[in-house]
Order: sequence, then structure tokens, then C-alpha cells
Amino acid sequence: MIADILAVLSGLLVVIGALFALVGAIGVLRLPDLYTRMHAASKAGTIGSGIILLALAVEAMQVGVITRALAGIVFLLLTAPVSAHLLARAAVTAGLRPWPGTTLDEVTRRQASRITD
Repeated sequence: MIADILAVLSGLLVVIGALFALVGAIGVLRLPDLYTRMHAASKAGTIGSGIILLALAVEAMQVGVITRALAGIVFLLLTAPVSAHLLARAAVTAGLRPWPGTTLDEVTRRQASRITD
């Protein structure tokens, strides 16, 4: 009985994680510029991968597998935002401007205020 519940729970977690990953992939394909694409990939992809690793931990129910899955989740949560920030910073440094429909661009505003000061 418990094994069946855990199997259904892990199946649901895999489907939810796959849906998050799908949303991230669609965002990468459909969003207009690097910054919004990077946001979709880092947020939805990280959450999707973390939920799938959680499903693995629920299905295995072994201490070693659970520990590795949790370590993978922590690693994803620590590295994805840092890498997204570094990619955005490199794009700004290279002079890549955001999509013209962007309503708030703090980097350009700061650079303009430095020039006028």
C-alpha cells in the first residue's frame, strides 16, 4: 500500500518536474532576448530538475540515493543563479542591449547617470 502511494507520488513529481522543464524550454524558444531567455532557463529548468531529483529520492527510498539527490538539488540551487548572473553580466559588459519592450533597465539607467555626472 505504501509502495503504491510512493510510486504514484514519484510519478506525479516526475510529471510536474517535466512540465517545469518544458515551460523553461518553451521560454528559451519564445522569449525575445538573452536576458528573458536566461531567466526562463535558470528558473524553470532548475525547479524542474530539482523536482525530478526529488522524485528519484522518493522512489528509491535509500539513504545513499536520497543523500545524492538532495546534494544535487542543493548544487542546482547554488549554481544556476550564479551562472545566470555571470552570463547576464558578460552580456551587459559586451554591450548587448535588452529587448526594446523592456520597461525597466537599471543597467542602462546607471550607465547614463555615470556619463552625465
